[in-house]
Amino acid sequence: MSGLSGLKADIVVPGRLDASVTAEPGAVVAVIGPNGAGKTTLLRAVAGLVEMHGEVTVDGESWTSPRRLVRDRRLGFVFQDQSLFPHLSALGNVAFGLRTRRTPRREAEATAHEWLERFGVGDLAGRRPAELSGGQAQRVAIARALAPDPGLLLLDEPFAGLDVGVATSLRLELARHLRDFAGVTLLVTHDALDALTLADQVLVLDDGAVAQAGTPREVAARPRTDHVARLVGLNVIREGDAYRSFSPRAVTVSLSRPEGSARHRWEGPVVSAVPHGDAVRVLVSAGPDLLADVTPAAAAELGLVPGRRVWLSVKETAVEAYAVS
Repeated sequence: MSGLSGLKADIVVPGRLDASVTAEPGAVVAVIGPNGAGKTTLLRAVAGLVEMHGEVTVDGESWTSPRRLVRDRRLGFVFQDQSLFPHLSALGNVAFGLRTRRTPRREAEATAHEWLERFGVGDLAGRRPAELSGGQAQRVAIARALAPDPGLLLLDEPFAGLDVGVATSLRLELARHLRDFAGVTLLVTHDALDALTLADQVLVLDDGAVAQAGTPREVAARPRTDHVARLVGLNVIREGDAYRSFSPRAVTVSLSRPEGSARHRWEGPVVSAVPHGDAVRVLVSAGPDLLADVTPAAAAELGLVPGRRVWLSVKETAVEAYAVS
């Protein structure tokens, strides 16, 4: 495709969302945030599935002035539950979008079969959704979304509910296809791995508004919400006009108040202590909730079980400060 100009959306859904997103052609934008932040509402508003105020422009064409029906928007949508048509075969599902655009049946089915082959499920073309596994159904759903060559691809938690191995395999397959996709992708996810490996941009929503936007590296290095900090495994504290972040590995855990050069100290009960790689990750309710990584031997020696009161400390040299903007 030529002459693409990407996505520009300014969306207000009263009481639920007030957000803007801009993306260049070929960009993958990961949309992250806690439950209820407005992520799915953003996708549904862009798709025309909820009433909204504002403007949505894709490739220089307005979808809102005048308002285009969903079927007239060049988009592909992958829902959390796949939402495949139960009465159609896998082939029929993937061909559906092409047929609604008046593509001749033979051509639509040939294209659909090609997409099923690309996602490794060509041999399942004749099966209906009830005869597919979760991973197979999601491959069909993604193929259905991509087959009509949309200008905008909307992915709402595409790996949710899949086994880890299946999700990993599908993530790799999707990444390969997105590299060649000329349109814009909005990917709603709760997984930092998706944001860091699939996305070019990250949009952080919190309480229906944009809390942060930037590249995956920028957002991961300097998170501005507790949710993002937890996703990327950092501690973040807001102090006046600055954020301070530090790694759980920089935190020292002790049973008595620490002395010496550590500048920052907190005290509180252990909420949880779970394996995390070669360490034990401890969550402590210390005013802010903070994470600390300790060795399994230290966890046993300190008796780090829920309810155990501990002191946390971190040296100033391990803390990065950045301005609130």
